[in-house]
Amino acid sequence: MGLAPVWKLRGSKREPGPGIRDREKKSGEARPVASKPPPPRRPPEILPPVPGLVGAARLDLADDRAARILRMDWPELKKAVAACQACGLRKTCTQTVFGVGDEKADWLLVGEAPGAEEDARGEPFVGQAGRLLDNMLAAIGLARGENVYICNVLKCRPPGNRNPEPFEVGQCTPHLLRQLELI
Repeated sequence: MGLAPVWKLRGSKREPGPGIRDREKKSGEARPVASKPPPPRRPPEILPPVPGLVGAARLDLADDRAARILRMDWPELKKAVAACQACGLRKTCTQTVFGVGDEKADWLLVGEAPGAEEDARGEPFVGQAGRLLDNMLAAIGLARGENVYICNVLKCRPPGNRNPEPFEVGQCTPHLLRQLELI
């Protein structure tokens, strides 16, 4: 049938079929391929945060609720998230998923919304996604809770793990922005 492992065929002494070498013979000589050296790699530029920009970004500060949230400290913010009824998702979830980790971290990871496992445990990025995240953090010398803070845009799980509605994102945005400012 002519079937054999490729590595055995490569070692055989049969003549090569028509290919590049035959074309080179017909043209007279092989032409060198011009190669450019790759451009030098620069380390990414890390810009310092702009003070006051996070809290003001696309947020109506005339909104009394948002203004109150943007003045909260960590304990007040956690209590406010646990009691929040602004969008209605709190009625359909088991518990809020505030965030975990070092509250003065240099590294911040923000997910979209809690899933079923996060809703059950009250912690973002658990289960299979959490194990993957923990492994990725370990690969760069970091660990959950050690100079790393993890949270979600939404603090409550949407029913059926559906995508968040714009209104829901808008209601959670002041909480997220305050977390970012406090970190």
